[in-house]
Amino acid sequence: MTIFRTFHRVNGPSRPALIILAVLSLGLPGTAIANTAATQIQSPDGAAIEQRNRAIVNAAFEKWRGGTYVFGELLAPDVVWTIHGSGPVAGTYRNQKDFIEQASRPLTSRLLTPIAPEVHNIFADGDTIIIRFDGTATTTSGALYRNQFVWIFKMKDGLVVNAEAFLDLVAYQQVVDNNAPRSQ
Repeated sequence: MTIFRTFHRVNGPSRPALIILAVLSLGLPGTAIANTAATQIQSPDGAAIEQRNRAIVNAAFEKWRGGTYVFGELLAPDVVWTIHGSGPVAGTYRNQKDFIEQASRPLTSRLLTPIAPEVHNIFADGDTIIIRFDGTATTTSGALYRNQFVWIFKMKDGLVVNAEAFLDLVAYQQVVDNNAPRSQ
C-alpha cells in the first residue's frame, strides 16, 4: 500500500495505474492467471492441434510449390480473408468463392506460371499459423512477378476459417494493370 500512496501523491490518480498497483499490492493474482493460461497453451491437446495445423499448412505449401492448386482443400468454404493495405484488392472477402474470384483470379489469370512459394518460416501458436514466404511467377507478358507475403491463418478442424494477408499490393496491381489475362 505504501507504493500506491507514493505513486498517488507524486502522480495523482490514474485509473490504469491504480488497477496495476491494486493487483501488485494483492500478492500478484495475475501471475496465477498467466500461469494457468500458459499451462493451457502447452497442454498435450493444444500441442497436438498446433502440430497438426502446422503439418497441414506445410504440406499444402509443398504441394503448391509443386504446382498443385491447394486452396480448395485448405480454405473453409466460408473463410473470411482480409488483405491488408490500400489498393483495389485490399479488403475483406467473406467466403472462398468471393476471395478467389475477386482477389486471386485477377492476379493468377495474368500469370503464365503458378506462383512458386518459397517458405521462410511457418510459426504455430495453437490454432494460429503464420507463414512468411516469397512468391515468384512469370506474367503473361513474360515479365517476372515477385512478392513477399505474410499470411496469418486461424484454423478449425484442419481448415483455414480466417486469414489475414500482408503483401506488396503495388506489385500485385502492376501485374493486373500491365498484363492481359490468359485466354481461358
